[in-house]
Amino acid sequence: MIQKVTLQIAGKDLILETGKLAKQANGAVFAQYAGSAVIATVCSSSESVEGLDYVPLTVDYNEKYYAAGKIPGGFIKRESRPKDKEILVSRLIDRPMRPLFEKSFGREIQLVPTTLSTDQVNPPDILAVIASSAAVHISDIPFNGPIAGVRVCQVDGELVVNPTYEQIENSTLEIMVAGTKDGITMVEGGAKEVGEDLMIEALEKAHKVIIEFCDLQEKLREIAGKEKLPLSVLSVSLENSDAIGNAARPKLETACFLKTKQERHDAIKAVKAELAAQYAAQLEDENQKKLFDALFEDMQYGILRSSILDRGRRVDGRGTEDIRDITCEVNILPRTHGSALFTRGETQALVVTTLGTVFDEQVFDDIEGDKREHFLLHYNFPPYSVGEVGRLGTGRREIGHGNLARRSLEPMVPSKEEFPYTVRVVSEILESNGSSSMASVCGGTLSMLQAGVPMKKPVAGIAMGLITEGKGGPGDRYAVLSDILGEEDHLGDMDFKVAGTEDGITGFQMDIKIAGVSPEIMRKALDQAKRGRLHILSIMNRTIARPTDHISELAPKIVTLRIDIDKIGALIGPGGKNIKALCEQYSVRINTEDDGTVTIFGKNTKDAEDAKVAVLGVASDPEIGLVYNGTVKRIMDFGAFVEILPGKEGLVHISKLSRQRIAQVTDVVKEGQQIPVKLLEIDKMGRLNLSYIDAIDPNGADEGGRDGPGRGERRNGRPRDNFRH
Repeated sequence: MIQKVTLQIAGKDLILETGKLAKQANGAVFAQYAGSAVIATVCSSSESVEGLDYVPLTVDYNEKYYAAGKIPGGFIKRESRPKDKEILVSRLIDRPMRPLFEKSFGREIQLVPTTLSTDQVNPPDILAVIASSAAVHISDIPFNGPIAGVRVCQVDGELVVNPTYEQIENSTLEIMVAGTKDGITMVEGGAKEVGEDLMIEALEKAHKVIIEFCDLQEKLREIAGKEKLPLSVLSVSLENSDAIGNAARPKLETACFLKTKQERHDAIKAVKAELAAQYAAQLEDENQKKLFDALFEDMQYGILRSSILDRGRRVDGRGTEDIRDITCEVNILPRTHGSALFTRGETQALVVTTLGTVFDEQVFDDIEGDKREHFLLHYNFPPYSVGEVGRLGTGRREIGHGNLARRSLEPMVPSKEEFPYTVRVVSEILESNGSSSMASVCGGTLSMLQAGVPMKKPVAGIAMGLITEGKGGPGDRYAVLSDILGEEDHLGDMDFKVAGTEDGITGFQMDIKIAGVSPEIMRKALDQAKRGRLHILSIMNRTIARPTDHISELAPKIVTLRIDIDKIGALIGPGGKNIKALCEQYSVRINTEDDGTVTIFGKNTKDAEDAKVAVLGVASDPEIGLVYNGTVKRIMDFGAFVEILPGKEGLVHISKLSRQRIAQVTDVVKEGQQIPVKLLEIDKMGRLNLSYIDAIDPNGADEGGRDGPGRGERRNGRPRDNFRH
């Protein structure tokens, strides 16, 4: 039986429907808004595992090209591995939903939201978040939801909910917010130096809409919801739990506060191993072993939190606002275009900038339409950065953290018109204990400035944490932590990353593990993050505050000019003949735009500048009286045809080849020879009549051959004579 609920948003209906499609899934919801539509399905495995200490959830958002009436580009004409955008949307769905599943459910859960239709006006990712939550909420899978997502942008000074692609493009703030009716649990977005007050206002507006979306899902569950499956809660308790806890706690209280991450890890491991050996017979039972591990996790959780709330002491001895020692170095690699090493405590990022040409731009072919990016940031998190053994590769973590760092830096990267290079930044995380994505932002700024990229302003980032007593509501004790460690992220209630300049926020990401936080806590976290950001920027600026005066000699040399649009065809020539000839002659690559912009890419400055002179020559009409450095193309009995500009030839009559009478043309010139010629005449039929410079009377001539088009130079301060042959 088909069930449907509707809510009007911005004059259009948001429709959630179930009972028609994918009926064998545990839950399936078809969501439609204007011309965009998504189906989300959820399934769970039939077998449960008792005592599982994590949620085995997989989210696989995917977009079908047919949704936009497109066929995939490239050689393979079907959708294949997930694109970065699909991975990022999967993370947007996963992060707010995962904490609301019960670990004790014990079954694998797979959530598959699929974009089936898009009008390329209304983004389908918001629909995917809502449809995913609705599919789980009406299913028989236990879920403490629903959640909903909403996008908020600032356009022309106004906050717009669920904006179109065009409004997003023109916005100064774009955030994706997810949460429950009780509060916000996730934020992701970027901005162009907005203030903290605007962020709070946007979050409050987003939550009002989230409540409406959650109410809509509740209505759908009332008419189409299934009875929830039972949980697989362990039916046994840990034997000797009091004795184990009493013996371990004093030792853990010492181990948890050693100076370095490795020291703490080794000490906690030793305490656990000692107790495990003492109760070895008991722990042979698998369930007892799981409960033993859970007890140690709970003890660390309580020790860390009580220390911060009661004494203001963190695991490494810092106060709540203290930031670890920071060192910055630049130009540490000899052959790269720009490099920097940013170290903050036990987090270290080696960040390298490479400058390329327009031919190195990233081309995106997806359902939103084709586009190109001239700024790229890639983030790598090898296993050795945390002292572990593992496979190298690019996973969802790398894609997500790299996107956050890219969004944070992008507003301060110059446009292609201001700086015609493709800029690729690569962050190699060498050590990690705390936010490596924010270290990538700081290192990325240092690296680009050292490479000579004219950034508008330096950008820094900081990760904030939260410890609460209760649910984070009014009256509850809480502590906001600056520059959090890995342990504080794992055992705390919030991970809030904020990046920006001295004047405002450019990027942010927030994950909250409790039902929600009050506006008071949010405001304190943002204000404290600003103080931390300014502190980090002051240290970075002491190392390098402005771009270097010149780019590396190893980087390509780029020259940009603009020619008459009508001349682009002449520059390119039939089948690209002319532009290919110029590229070969000067060892450059030349790119043309429809607006008349020509960009020349050379390995060195001389090649690029010489090619520029030649392009300007092609773009200008041949002018009587000018001297050109031409190439002999054909030799006839009556003279030589000389190419003075690509695709433009003129005739040097045999009588204009020498001041003396000659028997044949080859006595003076040969095919392929470059000779200086002067344009004497353009006849009624548009033919060019030239004269070889050596054939001009030395008593009246003052033109000399030159490399490329140009007027004759003055000699002895006198202008060149106009003379006839």
